[in-house]
Amino acid sequence: MANKLTTLGYFLKRLRDSGYYAHKLFTEYNEADSRAWSIIIDPGYSSVFCTCYIQDPAFGETFFELYDGGQYIPGRLKIQTDSFEVFVYHLVELGLNNKAGTYPSKHQEVIRE
Repeated sequence: MANKLTTLGYFLKRLRDSGYYAHKLFTEYNEADSRAWSIIIDPGYSSVFCTCYIQDPAFGETFFELYDGGQYIPGRLKIQTDSFEVFVYHLVELGLNNKAGTYPSKHQEVIRE
């Protein structure tokens, strides 16, 4: 269970090992709440909030929701995967790579269109 993508410690370690800055925000959701934990990816630059949902009846199974107020991600992006590589693929596709100071500003314009 320790190497499961929904395990906060494992998820943060994989992100950090991949060169991302990420910090834990909240883990004390109500037992009836399907949210397990929330983190912030690249705080102070893109500041993307990531929340892990476990067995949400509305969406089906486990998923990760990314939200940044529309800076890089239009609306809220839901990623349903058991693969860390798939999760990082989505970050890179959105222009959120692991080199915070070098995000291409041109990509930001494309996302907003």
